[in-house]
Amino acid sequence: MDLNLVRVFVAVYETRSLTTAAARLYVTQPAVSQALARLRRELDDPLFERDGRAMRPTPLADTVYPGFRDAIAGIDRTIDAVHAFDPSQSQRLFRLALSELGEIGWLPAILASIRSRAPHMRLEVVPLETGELPDWLARGTVDLAVTTSHVPGGFDRRLLKSQQYAVAMSAANPLATSTLDLDAYVAAQHATVGGDSGGPMLAAAQRRAGIVVEPQVALRHITTLPPVLAASRDLIASVPDTIAAGWAATWPLVVRPLPFEMPPVEVYLYRRATTQHTAALDWLYATVARAVEGSSGQFFVIHGDALAAAPSA
Repeated sequence: MDLNLVRVFVAVYETRSLTTAAARLYVTQPAVSQALARLRRELDDPLFERDGRAMRPTPLADTVYPGFRDAIAGIDRTIDAVHAFDPSQSQRLFRLALSELGEIGWLPAILASIRSRAPHMRLEVVPLETGELPDWLARGTVDLAVTTSHVPGGFDRRLLKSQQYAVAMSAANPLATSTLDLDAYVAAQHATVGGDSGGPMLAAAQRRAGIVVEPQVALRHITTLPPVLAASRDLIASVPDTIAAGWAATWPLVVRPLPFEMPPVEVYLYRRATTQHTAALDWLYATVARAVEGSSGQFFVIHGDALAAAPSA
């Protein structure tokens, strides 16, 4: 069997699109269609059927894909061992999925590590959408993702950080100098941030403690949380402790322990399952992991100054 037919099959399977597969392989769409027709004759199966605008794989396609994918990956890694990937010459575009908090905290270190050895490589940061990650990583829509969420699908992943949570509040909040027990925590007015990927784990820990928290203020962006807390005598927020401690260095904030048990939130780096540019992806995966592991984060950039708002009455 022509190896190019296998490459076409893998590209179509992973992208579910003849057009996108052609772009990945740097060929025309008619060339992909012709190769797919030959492969259908070879295997005596339609392999893909139209489902709206997508190409839906047949049961046989689902069966042969893992073997074809692993074979292509093995061949590419063997070739890469002969013609080693040179990051200094790479001009490839890679996509990295990050939450807002991850972009603020880890992106400076990631960019510095990449550009120090691959100055021409291009990086596009994609807003993290947890529900889309299995599909994105399966099809190669993104190359890497940093998330606290478990992503089903058996993707390669690497543990980067373990993060505890704490309670942040204004220094003028009465709870800043009194006992923050479970009852006081529940009775307090809470602020939350929709982009906090650790939110589901926090909610699960609250349920185990037998409490339900209904926020008085629900924010869209993490950058607005420190000034909102600093300006209020009543609001508290449950956030990663190292981030809160960084804010407290410049904002009039106090950080207190959670009054209930919560396991550390683990931050993972996931990589896509698709086969293109394997050596470059290997390098990028290792580089991004080292950058995050070696960085304490740049969360202090959300800082206050002498003009920070005073708490309202």
